[in-house]
Amino acid sequence: MSGAAGTSSKTAGKKLSPGAKRGVWIGVIVLVVLGIVLGTKAVPSDDPLAQGAVVFDPATFGADKFPTVQEGILERATPAVTLAEAIAADPDAAAEEYAIASSGGPVYSVTFTGVVGEGQSGIYEVAVEGMPSDHLIRMQTGPAINGTELRDASGDIVFGEFKNQIDFQNAAAALNEQLKVDVLADIDTAALAGETVTVTGAFTLVNPAGWLVTPIEIDVQ
Repeated sequence: MSGAAGTSSKTAGKKLSPGAKRGVWIGVIVLVVLGIVLGTKAVPSDDPLAQGAVVFDPATFGADKFPTVQEGILERATPAVTLAEAIAADPDAAAEEYAIASSGGPVYSVTFTGVVGEGQSGIYEVAVEGMPSDHLIRMQTGPAINGTELRDASGDIVFGEFKNQIDFQNAAAALNEQLKVDVLADIDTAALAGETVTVTGAFTLVNPAGWLVTPIEIDVQ
């Protein structure tokens, strides 16, 4: 018994040969490589994951999206008198029928013909026949174009498309800037007083008796 125990003890304490050690390490390396291969996902070069986070470019967004926004407002535009009557009769029903909901309030697409009054800081009053006498329509022509009407008028440009609130706000500003390039650059906005114009644009309903319209088309007659 003592001889068997001694033999067993000698066998357990015997060191591995260099060849055996090499074999163990090769096995470990094979397992590691296999794990890497199985855990690696092939990503096409044009996949956003391969290109990193996409940075929002306001100039590109404005140029790409403005024609679609403009077309949509032109298609949805309702005569100002019709809108004024509908809003006065039932604001909720009018919003349901004619407006797009936004965080700032219902956004309406509108069209009207009227005579331009005196302006201040690029904002002009427009006298439209058939509108209530206490109703004020104004349009903004720059140089500063404010608001999010162009972004919100369709309901197709939504917050979920953007990385954060800053990019979402910049999208609105980009469309306003593109408006100045595509529409307002061809109009002498400093000489509109007294002119008859046909305007199509959008406004957010804040005051039912006072609309500030962002135009996407102005025809000076």
